[in-house]
Amino acid sequence: MPDLDAIIHQPVRLQIMAALCNLKPRAQVDFTFLKEKLGLTDGNLGSHLLTLEEAGYLVVEKTFVARRPKTFLSATPKGRQAFTGHVAALQSILKTIP
Repeated sequence: MPDLDAIIHQPVRLQIMAALCNLKPRAQVDFTFLKEKLGLTDGNLGSHLLTLEEAGYLVVEKTFVARRPKTFLSATPKGRQAFTGHVAALQSILKTIP
């Protein structure tokens, strides 16, 4: 049976990776959009993003749009591969249930 990814397995991080991996490769999503979509606070989302970034699963790009700071997020190839592996492990577990 494939192993679950301990980093992605946490429910909020699983939701974040699902949202990012649903985008086309190299596509980005805005921090505020993701925060509202998942119903999280700035601090909660930021903490989970830091964990995923440190694992190399996502890239955080900070920039300015119309003189305002904006944060954009995207899944890395490593993150996409980890997410795919985690989903496969979950599916494998579910197949064993009678």
